Amino acid sequence: MEICLKKAEFSDCEQIHKMQVSAFAELLKKYRDYETNPASESLEKIQNKFNQSFTDYYFIVLEKTKIGVVRVVRLSDTSCRISPMMILPEYQNNGYAQQALSAVEKLYPNAEEWKLDTIKEESKLCYLYEKCGYIPTGKEEILKDRMTIVYYCKIL
Repeated sequence: MEICLKKAEFSDCEQIHKMQVSAFAELLKKYRDYETNPASESLEKIQNKFNQSFTDYYFIVLEKTKIGVVRVVRLSDTSCRISPMMILPEYQNNGYAQQALSAVEKLYPNAEEWKLDTIKEESKLCYLYEKCGYIPTGKEEILKDRMTIVYYCKIL
């Protein structure tokens, strides 16, 4: 089944917050990274990000059901960053994240460069991004014992 993207509105921030908490809860429990894990972000912080002129939020929709969210940060006319992207746990491992990445890239035809980061120790996530054409930049940041952030880039 194909997903589609639906641009979120400010009134959706509460739903985005709930989905973000649900989608990132396991990683928060595993790594106890309360500083950077999206599950520990407040509703107010999401609302502040939503109001940034260079930020767009999209729901990932499967047959009228919102199964995830992706935030696009426009760094410049030709460069975008995905931060974060989430699929609700009950919909993970079905290829929807790959479809969402492809769909979001098509929404920004002038973007020649896409950036994102993930937890290096989460091999499933690294595999997903690499499968979608993202290449490690070589930059890594150790946040906690056994938790390293790895940065990716994709040139179109």
